Amino acid sequence: MENDDYFTEEGFSPIKSLLGLLTFSTILPINVFTSIEYMTRLTWCWPFLHLIIGVLAAVCGFISGEMLHLNALFTAVLVYAFLMLITGYNHLDGVMDMADGVMVHGNPEKKMSVVKDSSVGAGGIATLFLVASLTIAGINNVLDYNFLIGIVICEMVAKSSLLTTALTSEPLTPGIGSYFILSTNSFNYALSTVIVAIIAFLLGGVVGLIGLLGAIFAGFIISVIARRNFNVANGDVLGMSNEVGRLMALLFMSIALYFL
Repeated sequence: MENDDYFTEEGFSPIKSLLGLLTFSTILPINVFTSIEYMTRLTWCWPFLHLIIGVLAAVCGFISGEMLHLNALFTAVLVYAFLMLITGYNHLDGVMDMADGVMVHGNPEKKMSVVKDSSVGAGGIATLFLVASLTIAGINNVLDYNFLIGIVICEMVAKSSLLTTALTSEPLTPGIGSYFILSTNSFNYALSTVIVAIIAFLLGGVVGLIGLLGAIFAGFIISVIARRNFNVANGDVLGMSNEVGRLMALLFMSIALYFL
């Protein structure tokens, strides 16, 4: 990846690195590029950046549901489509690739070779369908409770799920994913999680905190699955963690909304 225009060698700038991270993970026309080392140094700030994406998705949901008077299911599909589009379908290949690797029989090396293979198997396609369908159902459910802010929360804490996996995984090197994993340590993870928890509580009260717990749980589970199957984690594993983290946050918030 050393020839990729995303990663140019220059001095560290926090603002430029944050904008570079947003450029990397979305299709927003920011076009700020920096080295992979400098960009991933601020990986722990990723949830705060995607708070912005969550707000935009919630606006999409508000326009669809409140202004266009579309039903909750149609609105949920549009919100999910918006999230996938604005993030450039960034993590969907990770969902499929990791699922294919987990499904195949063999040792960790063989499984990881399947993860890195560009072709997609039935397991990957089926898993993507399930994750996408369940996520849409989750968005639909929080909208049924008029908990529009849940869209903002689930997008933010999806990155907390990714950070959880990064913290608890051994990196596959070389690879872009290894930079994100190596840059995540106990201190910046704890700092990020505390700030995310405060934001989630301010936005959604106890339900918001429960959504964060769901995302952290998902990140830990994906880490365990990756360790048992591959011994290591790469960008595809982190991508799976992000998508499953969003889904689990919606599931936990949906259950909390019923009981609370």
